[in-house]
Amino acid sequence: MLFIFDWDGTLVDSKAMITRSMQLAATNMGWEPLEDALIHNIIGLGLPEAILRLYPQVSDQERARLRDFYAGNFVRLYEEKSSDFFPVVPETLEALRNQGHLLTIATGKSRKGLDRILADLGMSTYFDATRCADETASKPHPLMLEQLLAHFDVEAREAVMIGDTEYDMEMARSISMPRIAVSYGAHHIDRLHPYEPELCLDQFDQLLGWHRIN
Repeated sequence: MLFIFDWDGTLVDSKAMITRSMQLAATNMGWEPLEDALIHNIIGLGLPEAILRLYPQVSDQERARLRDFYAGNFVRLYEEKSSDFFPVVPETLEALRNQGHLLTIATGKSRKGLDRILADLGMSTYFDATRCADETASKPHPLMLEQLLAHFDVEAREAVMIGDTEYDMEMARSISMPRIAVSYGAHHIDRLHPYEPELCLDQFDQLLGWHRIN
């Protein structure tokens, strides 16, 4: 089975760091920071797409400056306190690896950002493949999923997308890929139910009980 995981909000508890980085970027711009809930709503998108949704009324130049401020703030906050895996994530990933499954990442992070975090975690070669928003289409477009399927020459029914946002669920559903939701991430689980996930995880290791891998 090809397992495709979102990163932020699914494997790693980074919602507060993303939110704070964006609010600080707004302050850097001299703007009033947005409420937490508005920022939570764009977690999972590529950064340019996220900023466009948050600030559709500003100029391209201002969005570019905001993006630079956000990136700098995120790196600084990350260096002060790196993101932590959600409970039992490392153990569950290792169990899946030991069962012979393929483990991949499909994330709204940039390639530079994901590579930095994987290196810090000592996981640069842990995943069989990864796709980032700045090297393919941003979620909810399914291109990153299609690229991973093509890379491993598997059908959508032989893979599963695991994520915490509507964007994860939407891109998987659009190509009839099985999908699993997590209840502890950026989007409330009630927003994910309409996408008919096969399983809703309150704790990550519940994934090991999924009927398709047993």
